[in-house]
Amino acid sequence: MEYRNLGNTNIKVSVICLGTMTWGEQNTQAQAFEQMDYAVSNGINFFDTAELYAIPPTAETYGKTEEIIGQWLKSRGKRNDIVLASKVCGPGEEWIPHIRGGKSYHDRKNIEAAIDGSLKRLQTDYLDLYQLHWPARKTNFFGRLGYAPEPDANTTTIEETLQVLNDIVKTGKVRYIGLSNETPWGVMEFLKISENNNWPRVVSIQNPYSLLNRTFEIGLAEIAMREQTGLLAYSPLGFGVLSGKYLDNQRPAGARLTRWPDYDRYINNQAIAATEQYVRLARQHGLDPAQMSLAYINSRPFLTSNIIGATTMEQLESNIASADLKLNDAVLDAIEQIHVQHPNPSP
Repeated sequence: MEYRNLGNTNIKVSVICLGTMTWGEQNTQAQAFEQMDYAVSNGINFFDTAELYAIPPTAETYGKTEEIIGQWLKSRGKRNDIVLASKVCGPGEEWIPHIRGGKSYHDRKNIEAAIDGSLKRLQTDYLDLYQLHWPARKTNFFGRLGYAPEPDANTTTIEETLQVLNDIVKTGKVRYIGLSNETPWGVMEFLKISENNNWPRVVSIQNPYSLLNRTFEIGLAEIAMREQTGLLAYSPLGFGVLSGKYLDNQRPAGARLTRWPDYDRYINNQAIAATEQYVRLARQHGLDPAQMSLAYINSRPFLTSNIIGATTMEQLESNIASADLKLNDAVLDAIEQIHVQHPNPSP
């Protein structure tokens, strides 16, 4: 397993990070324990979760994933061996009213309530990385292209948010901070304000990145490298689409898009056309399509860690094994040719 520095810190994290959002919904606690045991035995030291999980978010499953991880940490005595990351959700009155009324504007009241809740569920007194799950301001994220100026009513300023995070770091509850679903302007504004006030700086950016969505490269990749705020890539397989299992209108029993067909970000006509070509390329070279897709992400110089998720042990074993796969120039060149034909079909 390869390890990379988390931002400008001395923390080394595995290039494969264990994603956890299915635990408590698609996966039971026993299955989650099996995944964590296997991951750690294969060199993974980085777990990513969020107060929002399990996914899809409901009042009944809110915090379940963190509770499962907390039970595992307690039973295995592994807290000091794991780089543990979680997130505070942003506002969402329409779809997460069960989380503080959906009004989590990254102010002091909401962040302090969120971190204390996460620590309790995770049965730990600190997090290695604490991330803002999505911006509190109105901007383009979660697949929205284009920026349309809108008034930021009720939104806490970035300076206010950073002051709260600074105070939480000082208490020892959080070691480092990160962003998620952020824009280039947002990342630079956080960095500028942190520097001006001598507050903790952002060490990572958790955004979507896959063969179906390489928009991170446009503005954020340069920031990630020059500012040491590396990418934590989420949805690296586009909800499993890049494995090829949904091609030809297949809907495997129990799979995410079978259970929740409205999650269609990665299965539009353009994405299907691109996936067909990526899967064909992998098979021409004797590669597993999912492993090829993950290995491409692992090879990016701006990547810190690739957040994989799995609902079966077979998927997990294959995904982790991608860390040992190095793509040759012929495959890399062919990937770029497909990308030119189908640029970012699932932003």
